[in-house]
Amino acid sequence: QVQLVESGGGLVQAGESLRLSCVASGRTSSLYAMGWFRQAPGKDREFVASISWSYGRRYYTDSVKGRFTVSRDIVKNTVYLQMNSLKPEDTAVYYCAAKSGSGSYIELKTYNYWGQGTQVTVSS
Repeated sequence: QVQLVESGGGLVQAGESLRLSCVASGRTSSLYAMGWFRQAPGKDREFVASISWSYGRRYYTDSVKGRFTVSRDIVKNTVYLQMNSLKPEDTAVYYCAAKSGSGSYIELKTYNYWGQGTQVTVSS
């Protein structure tokens, strides 16, 4: 089992930045990739970004490319999401996720561990 704890959400104005963190604990030797998903009110949870644990390959949804950066610290078992130039449409609960198996890096169903979520609100 892997446990995930997110932090770093909050309320910001459009154009500002936030950094989310997610610390993994437990059976971290099984990590294959970690990622971030988000869910806005009334919408499905959607992929935001992910990173392969061993090689650091990064994947992004088109709407955040050039604004968000995902990174990881293997020693600290932590994944980060640096979010710059935030927009009101980025408002959502952001969830950290981890997967222990191979397969898609962007499909929600391939992730088997989830954090509790952290709220990000961007005002216009």
